[in-house]
Amino acid sequence: MPRFEPFSGIRYNPAHVSLADVVAPPYDVISPDERASLQAQSPYNSVRIELPDEDDEDPDLDRYQSAARRMARWQAEGVLRRDPTPSFYGYRMSYSDESGAPRHTIGVIGALGLEPPGTAGIFPHERTTPKAKSDRLQLLQATQINTSPIWGLSLATGLSEALEGFKELETLETLETSEASEASEALETSTPASLVVDADGIEHALWPITDPASIAWLTEAVSGAPIVIADGHHRFETALTYQAKRHSESAGSPRPYDAVMALIVELAEPQLSVQAIHRLITGLPEPFDLVGALARHFVLAPIEADASATGLLERMVEADSLAVITTSGTWLLHPKPETTLAATHDLDSSRLEVALATLPAHEVTYQHGLDLARGAVERGEAQAAVLLRPVTVEQIASTGRGGERMPPKTTFFWPKPRTGFVFREVTG
Repeated sequence: MPRFEPFSGIRYNPAHVSLADVVAPPYDVISPDERASLQAQSPYNSVRIELPDEDDEDPDLDRYQSAARRMARWQAEGVLRRDPTPSFYGYRMSYSDESGAPRHTIGVIGALGLEPPGTAGIFPHERTTPKAKSDRLQLLQATQINTSPIWGLSLATGLSEALEGFKELETLETLETSEASEASEALETSTPASLVVDADGIEHALWPITDPASIAWLTEAVSGAPIVIADGHHRFETALTYQAKRHSESAGSPRPYDAVMALIVELAEPQLSVQAIHRLITGLPEPFDLVGALARHFVLAPIEADASATGLLERMVEADSLAVITTSGTWLLHPKPETTLAATHDLDSSRLEVALATLPAHEVTYQHGLDLARGAVERGEAQAAVLLRPVTVEQIASTGRGGERMPPKTTFFWPKPRTGFVFREVTG
């Protein structure tokens, strides 16, 4: 079973910064324009650690060394402070779904023991893409910091209900710069909760859990049930690589690098909002009849091109179909029986893999957001966009329990936890 432990997190000091100015999205969803905007918000924005650039003060340092230098300097200046006692950290994201109904995701951040996938009750649910992992590894080696948590789904029941009781969320207060003196005094005796509302209107709240009985309950609950990795497969594999490197240099009792910072959420439908990741296709030879090629694997039905994202998704669900958008039109793609039989899973991504394997050489990139995928075709950035339906929570659970993996980029968990609420050291 998994190993899950509290740790002494490193957090921003609200006496020095407003948390709203320094938190950032995860590294892999930040565009170049958004990165520049985040840097402009504050010289201490966490994007300068998560996606670092070179340090103007010392051109001899690469960007990873610059990130390490910034972390050290910010701690020396008191901008970042280490919590005095090992803690778990409750984390809650409150938002509205597509229908406007209120939703929330609540979980706990802790140190998840590192073991090879499929062992110790930790199961990936997707295959990873072959993109280089050297970027995250170099950042981890230079800073010796887990900058953002991976996301794990626990099969333990009652986790979300217990977390609601470990802290009265109504007592959370937004700590703005105007409250700096009061916050500074509070920090002398306790570590306050933190709350930020991001640009999308999503409320992110974090609070330390230090009560021994609560820590004991969470340790036993999370360590007593399997965990499916929802998001952060590359960071998990990078942490394993770093662990192996450190073990080759020294051996002994468990060290901080034998674990990775993880947000653990109960694998339950009310706690999760799962969206699809669509496929953009480029590089096909001209002229190539992509629609005709897809017709060998799917029954095609043309539909109006101006359907809204919600309306198009509803049509796809009703017709049990994928969809393809080209400059010539939009079609629903209903899988033929032989395509379904050839697919490795009962998933749109697996059925599409069957068809893509028969195409001439091409490139596939991944895009969440139906309108964003459609826009890429309209702007000429892609020859086609193939739209997928979201997978269900039960499909994720059954795949994880069976030790299998879905095709890469099958799921997009939303909303995303923010970087900068808490950092974790892996020194030792």
